[in-house]
Amino acid sequence: MSAPATGHKPLSAKAKLAFGAIGVVFGDIGTSPLYAFRETFRGAHHLPIDDLHILGVVSLIFWSMTLVVSIQYVAILMQADNKGQGGSLALVALLSRHVGKSRHSWLIVLLGVFATALFYGDSMITPAISVLSAVEGLAVVNEGLRPLVIPIALGLLVGLFVIQKRGTSKVGNLFAPVMLVYFCTLAVLGATQIFHTPQIFYALNPWYAVNFFLTDKWFAFLALGSVVLAVTGSEALYSDMGHFGRGPMRFSWFGFVMPCLLINYFGQGAMIMGLPDADAEVAIHNPFFFLAPESLRLALVFLATAATFIASQAVISGAFSITHQAIQLGFIPRLSIRHTSGEHSGQIYIPIINWALMISVIVLVLTFQNSSNLAAAYGIAVTGAVTLDTLLMGVLFVSVWKWKMWIALPVVLLFLIVDGAYFAANLTKVADGGWFPLLIGAVAFTLLTTWAKGRKLMRERMTEIGLPLDIFAKSAHNSSKRVPGTAIFMNSGSSGTPSALLHNIKHNKVLHERVVVLTVQIEDVPYVDEANRIETHDLGEGFYRVILHYGFMQETDVPAALKKVEICGGKFDMMQTSFFLSRQTLLSAARPGMAIWRERLFAWMMRNAATPMEFFRLPTNRVVELGSQVEI
Repeated sequence: MSAPATGHKPLSAKAKLAFGAIGVVFGDIGTSPLYAFRETFRGAHHLPIDDLHILGVVSLIFWSMTLVVSIQYVAILMQADNKGQGGSLALVALLSRHVGKSRHSWLIVLLGVFATALFYGDSMITPAISVLSAVEGLAVVNEGLRPLVIPIALGLLVGLFVIQKRGTSKVGNLFAPVMLVYFCTLAVLGATQIFHTPQIFYALNPWYAVNFFLTDKWFAFLALGSVVLAVTGSEALYSDMGHFGRGPMRFSWFGFVMPCLLINYFGQGAMIMGLPDADAEVAIHNPFFFLAPESLRLALVFLATAATFIASQAVISGAFSITHQAIQLGFIPRLSIRHTSGEHSGQIYIPIINWALMISVIVLVLTFQNSSNLAAAYGIAVTGAVTLDTLLMGVLFVSVWKWKMWIALPVVLLFLIVDGAYFAANLTKVADGGWFPLLIGAVAFTLLTTWAKGRKLMRERMTEIGLPLDIFAKSAHNSSKRVPGTAIFMNSGSSGTPSALLHNIKHNKVLHERVVVLTVQIEDVPYVDEANRIETHDLGEGFYRVILHYGFMQETDVPAALKKVEICGGKFDMMQTSFFLSRQTLLSAARPGMAIWRERLFAWMMRNAATPMEFFRLPTNRVVELGSQVEI
């Protein structure tokens, strides 16, 4: 997908983007009313159902949405775009470019990588809790349907992952209209209840949230662990900024999505306040569906299920997108990536991620059985990522925006107190399911950092044993026979002689008429213009160095780029060109650069990575692989 233009768009174009964002971006946070208010009262720690607690909880939801989503993400972090792109990895790339190689730069990278690792836990839990909470509405319609909830939810979830390989472009055309109807339904249902109990608007006063804490203290703190479910999806708003642009997304959020959500939350509170105690005890177990008249509840179940299906689709697509970014930035080994649209390069499908997510979601549903149990696991991933983004935001203020410390520090401390309180409240739920996203985050963090460290060590070792290419070109020209054609040797670094070239001349004792050492270099910006794509160096004697520059959101199509190169001895004819790849076998050094178990993990990841032939789209019948051994 091409980067959105940074200039002013016509009003009609902005309206179309704002409309599209409703269908793609806001599904996660838009489905939170299905369970957030309910879990605050009937989660791990029950709260009394009275005016004090209802007003306190609704006030907390309102101010949480205002501070975390509207101010922190939509107003502040959306200003921190990396050439139009958002998200933790894009923010890390932006910060790294400004901070450089300082002694604190490694900490910035670790924060961003761990936030990314937590996202994978979120992308597993979101489909499970969203679809399950919607299908549970069947039990509200008819208690006899409860045994069908898990089978139906599993069927929907499996179907969701199965259709991923077909792409989302056709389904995506239906997303926005369905979500538009869904959000309007939220507002209508909530407004109806507010009309009957308008005193719910007292919750706009933050005093009711403060009074909730003064009265309940510890239990109010624990309630934060459920209140935060109302702001799940805030990271997605920032991550998806590149698809629609900050202007249209802000318009959608402030002008439509946020009002609809708040009206629904206030409506749920108003309904519970207006019911007799006995009826309130029943309704609080699923207040979202009790908002609708009994005759319309089944239709609401179908609409909510469609909305959660769309929300899950958006999270899965986000997992594909962030995995692609991580591959390009060197945190994940090359994986098989399939393009599902001929028009938009951003629409991709990664099979191994898709099936891993599906298996995890099935295990989650079968293990936790209902959305209330899953809610305990949900909050930690979200609040952990938000807290890490707050720390990165502090670096942004000082290093990029050049704020004075006396201005930046109070702002960061304010958000750290809010986000940290939510995270701390969710840590109390570790034993009840919060261990799952922490486990997934730890595993993902270990994999990401092991791959990045292993690649760094390999490059260092290859540099140590390498030979400068200009010296090699001069010595090899007179000592080897030249044969017709072009040989392209892929090289991970931008200097030195590839091991495949050294082995080729050692064993075959020939050189092609034209020898090109090709490096694909991923920059810390999302997109590199075509004009800046190709960098060439003529080393003489038929030797050339070519560097292809790509952004971390772009696809690396080497043959397509080479067709535009004419100055390295003429145009490239793929039928007369051979690609030589190096395949390294790892050996443990006497003084290893990593722990032995991490070296073995890195070796396993290398063996299972997609081949450069597939990743760089090289012609399959023109590739030669030469192996070598490397100690790390």
